[in-house]
Amino acid sequence: MFQERCLVIPALKKHAVIPDQLVKKLQGTTLIARALATARSVCQAQDIYVLTDSQEISLICSRHQVNYRYNQGLRFTSLDIVAEMRELLQELAQTYTHCIIYRASCPLMTWVDIEAAYKSYRKAQVDSLITVKEVQQRIWNMQEDNLLQLFEERNNSLVVESRALIILRLSLLATWGQASKHISIMPYFLAEHGIEIQGYQDWWICERLLARRQVVFVVAGYPAIGMGHVFRALMLAHEITDHQITFVCTRESELAVENIARKDYPLVRQGQEALATTVLKLKPDLVVNDFLNTPEDYMQELIAAGSKCVNFEDDGPGAKLANLVINALYEDCPSTTQLRMGPSYFCLRDEFLEARRNSLRPEVRTLLITFGGTDQYDCSRRVLDIVEPICRAYGIAIRLVVGPGYAHLSAMTQHLQELANPLVHFTYATNVMSQMMEGCDLAICSAGRTVYELCHMRIPALVLAHHEREARHTFARPKHGFTFVGLMQQVSDQKIRNVFLAMLKQERRARFWQRQNALDFSKNKSRVIQLLLKLLARDSS
Repeated sequence: MFQERCLVIPALKKHAVIPDQLVKKLQGTTLIARALATARSVCQAQDIYVLTDSQEISLICSRHQVNYRYNQGLRFTSLDIVAEMRELLQELAQTYTHCIIYRASCPLMTWVDIEAAYKSYRKAQVDSLITVKEVQQRIWNMQEDNLLQLFEERNNSLVVESRALIILRLSLLATWGQASKHISIMPYFLAEHGIEIQGYQDWWICERLLARRQVVFVVAGYPAIGMGHVFRALMLAHEITDHQITFVCTRESELAVENIARKDYPLVRQGQEALATTVLKLKPDLVVNDFLNTPEDYMQELIAAGSKCVNFEDDGPGAKLANLVINALYEDCPSTTQLRMGPSYFCLRDEFLEARRNSLRPEVRTLLITFGGTDQYDCSRRVLDIVEPICRAYGIAIRLVVGPGYAHLSAMTQHLQELANPLVHFTYATNVMSQMMEGCDLAICSAGRTVYELCHMRIPALVLAHHEREARHTFARPKHGFTFVGLMQQVSDQKIRNVFLAMLKQERRARFWQRQNALDFSKNKSRVIQLLLKLLARDSS
């Protein structure tokens, strides 16, 4: 009775491209030991065979309780690994139907990759599977000192073998190497896991990739809370280049899903299961929670699973369980090792670091109106109607900017057509907010992260909070160059008009401008990123 499959690892020391490559440690584990561990997740030890010319590798195989065939004089003279191992494969063909040939020099391969390839091979009912990769390359042939292109310019896509896996039906050994019509060979495309160590540079790349940890950003973004959490998480994710990044969006966060999907990060949306279940399926080393108040039971599940947690803007019961809480928008208590508060931790986007900060002009020429990524209650239109007659009378240009989640676009477009004011310039879903702020003298905005960006750009502003939580963002106060008018739903049109007229006066704007000019957020993002990476480093030590 034949057994289904075996796994063979060719491990010839004399063919190593780096001295003692197979017994050299990569991220703390030798290549051969790493390959054996992967193999044992695919097959039982008695179904694993190592072909080697090394006594040292033979000893390692013995200690891992796997089969080995030792031949000190063994040498491969071609790239056809099946032909080179024909003797061993013919022996195995007496016991097994299929054979997986797995190279130890491909250390990024996991048992999941091997099982997925084997499943595809069996489903396709082919004779063999070979891992390959596609390259876009111009191919030339050398003829003395002359180069001759082998393929037409329009056909430079090649498929080359990735020496990670070969799977074959052992009964076809008799015809292997003959005309291809006798054997059906399935190509199996690999991504970065198919990297083969062929030199020190490949070794370095694999070392770095194996050192990566799994960082999961859990975010929320929908009309009721806006898109600030999403924008901040994306900004931080862009800075973390040495680790794997995955985003998880809460169940109701369709807007967040749309925006993150455009950035090509791996993305998971919470289904019917609990949020902790969705997150823990990704086996995170670090979870960055940016969705307001975390529940205690959610945090308990993450901590119990061994994940480090960093929470942003978290005032919920779960905050006390986080390794680090960063509440840049609140200043109501002093910072501690576990809790970092205030504007020193506000992260400024790179576009603002290179932006031209505004000088103080004697009169207001340009007004900016912006109420975040969603503006659920259409504050933009209400404020525009209040101040537009004043701006028209004084010749003040208005830049009206709404975000990608703005649900009143059609009504606003129609309203602007009826208004017919050439001084009003409308922008929807810009990716260059710093450019919108350049050249502005005054702003009217909500109390989210926009106030920090306005402060950096030296733009005094009237601030209207969308809700009670925003009203607690105390940075938007006169000491930082802002007039906090109150909750939008509780403030009258007349009060907004009066405050706006007062802010047009040079004396007050100059005082506010000077206060903003003294502040600097340029190093904050680096400070926050270092705190996150420090947690990862501590976890891996």
